Amino acid sequence: MKSRWSDQDADALVAGYAAQGISDDLALRVYTSHLLGRDPSLVLHGGGNTSVKTIANDLLGQTADVLCVKGSGWNLDGIEPQGLPAVRLQPLLELLALDTLADADMINVQRCNLLDSAAPNPSVETLLHAFLPQKFIDHTHANAVLALGDQPDGAARCAEVFGDRMGLVPYIMPGFALARKAYEVFTTNTDVEGLILLQHGIFTFGESAREAYERMIEMVSLAEQALSTGKAKPFAGVTLPNTVATVAQVAPILRGLTAIRSTKLDVDPGRWILDFRNSPEVLDYVSGADIARYSQVGPVTPDHVIRTKPFPLVVPAPEAHDLDGFKIKCAAAIDQFVEQYGDYFKRNNARVAHCKTALDPMPRVILVPGLGLFGLGRSSKDAGIAADLAETTVRVITKAEGIGNFQSISDRELFEIEYWSLEQAKLGKVTEPQLGGQIVIVTGGAGGIGLATARAFRAAGAEVAILDRNQEAAAQAAAEIDAIAVVCDVTEPLGPSVAVDAVAEAFGGLDIVVSNAGAAWNGRIGDVSEAVLRESFELNFYGHQRIAQAAIRLMRAQETGGVLLFNASKQAVNPGPDFGPYGLPKAATLFLMKQYALDHGSDGIRANAVNADRVRSGLLTDEMITRRATARGLSDTDYVEGNLLEREVSADDVAAAFVHLALSRATTGATITVDGGNIAAALR
Repeated sequence: MKSRWSDQDADALVAGYAAQGISDDLALRVYTSHLLGRDPSLVLHGGGNTSVKTIANDLLGQTADVLCVKGSGWNLDGIEPQGLPAVRLQPLLELLALDTLADADMINVQRCNLLDSAAPNPSVETLLHAFLPQKFIDHTHANAVLALGDQPDGAARCAEVFGDRMGLVPYIMPGFALARKAYEVFTTNTDVEGLILLQHGIFTFGESAREAYERMIEMVSLAEQALSTGKAKPFAGVTLPNTVATVAQVAPILRGLTAIRSTKLDVDPGRWILDFRNSPEVLDYVSGADIARYSQVGPVTPDHVIRTKPFPLVVPAPEAHDLDGFKIKCAAAIDQFVEQYGDYFKRNNARVAHCKTALDPMPRVILVPGLGLFGLGRSSKDAGIAADLAETTVRVITKAEGIGNFQSISDRELFEIEYWSLEQAKLGKVTEPQLGGQIVIVTGGAGGIGLATARAFRAAGAEVAILDRNQEAAAQAAAEIDAIAVVCDVTEPLGPSVAVDAVAEAFGGLDIVVSNAGAAWNGRIGDVSEAVLRESFELNFYGHQRIAQAAIRLMRAQETGGVLLFNASKQAVNPGPDFGPYGLPKAATLFLMKQYALDHGSDGIRANAVNADRVRSGLLTDEMITRRATARGLSDTDYVEGNLLEREVSADDVAAAFVHLALSRATTGATITVDGGNIAAALR
């Protein structure tokens, strides 16, 4: 591991913050926090913390000795000065006189001594930072240090590598007791450059930001050197099927089986987003013959249990030609996982004074021999975090097994962290969005009605895939709303099927399809060529059929229902003059929607349509508006607002109708009209 300290970068950051009235101490604390946080082998997703002891002014302008320490909700990789709340130092030091201190009291003391009452909660390890006297203190969960220390003889191994340069602190749950113990270890040898918190992480410190940071790099490098003598591939492989199923085949099965099903028929099952990883290191790990042992021992650092559960789910290797058999085996494995987690909760909950409420029993990590691993979450962000932590677990355990045998903390200690009120409070603040856990495809999603619809579903909490044949436009639209872009031409026979598989690989499955892609052809029906009609039918009818048929395949594999939504157009029920080439396939699409509602209602799949007209953005371009208005002797405005409400219809109005239909769990085979009022196009 190499230091990434740069005098030039540090000076530039200090100068930039100085213009904002930020002290050099705090600016340098931010700088090295970024260096640590941007190295995933040191820190991941809110892990680790940093601090600096400095002087600050209170509201009365009086100076105070303070500890600026990472605040809750901030990640080191992007932390700003406001993410390092200042806490009066002296009251914290006085707590050393206590023998015990409850977590709630500890948090209260810390908050009562903030210079700014609106600041975020200081880290739960604030007291550890406060009790150590050094000016700058860094804490990470370095992979190499964890691999070295997560052993039955981890203390001896660490002592051999670090000698008397680092103090060794036995595992204790974060809080006052850990802070006191760390202080006691430090006082036995005040010349140490840091502390190894066994089965937890590493602290280094110094009188300058650079000294603390570069000590971290040096100590982690020593651990890496010790690990380099171990076996590169410690896992013997298991026999795999001749043909392993694909991610697109496996993910929907796992997603459906892990859905949180309600006992009430009127409530949709809660769905997970899946994030897939399959690096060579991951494949070696998940395909190991002894995976049932090393994967079930526990997390590599206690912090991970909040995101990954105490252990992952291991399923059989998937045979491509026996997906039904794979599904049966996975269902049994999930049932066993739920039972195992229930037993873990019951035996540990019986030991605590105040009984806890059980969390959902579904896994957050699934290991699939021969294929890779999946992280699960209620959003793509949460799934990605679980997958990142799982990959880190793979790296650490691989290194640990290369020199010995991986060992985590005890079952009881894991429970204390997973059900720790301070950690649960962080996750409990998240409000579930309307369409959280749902995966949506929008065809023709790069502009007009498509983009407005994609934006509306994303705002409702769904994960969105924008399908469009224009690669550049799709990528730009996806970047705007934090979606993914998939190039897809629905007129290509296999295009939609390939695109749907790509979405399954990205998110794990599919719940809602907005079949929106379309274009307008016109011409008098008695004169129009067959080629024009066929071209319009390819896009405006077969395009809808292809994407719906591909979606049905995934939805049925999931067995959690689904929604098909079609952009049908007013032309489907109220044809306009010289617009037959467009209206005829749209009329067929309206019937197609009803057929899907009829044939797949038993699968829990709903099908509905939106009948839109004179939408300013979308199929009706400004040029088309002008042409049609002129033909009728109207101004553009009179044409657009020529409806019963005398109101312009926007793409957002159409998007809102699609979202409404997606949420209407008891509605199928229906068409919503969005045109401001056109009696001739009203169905009933």
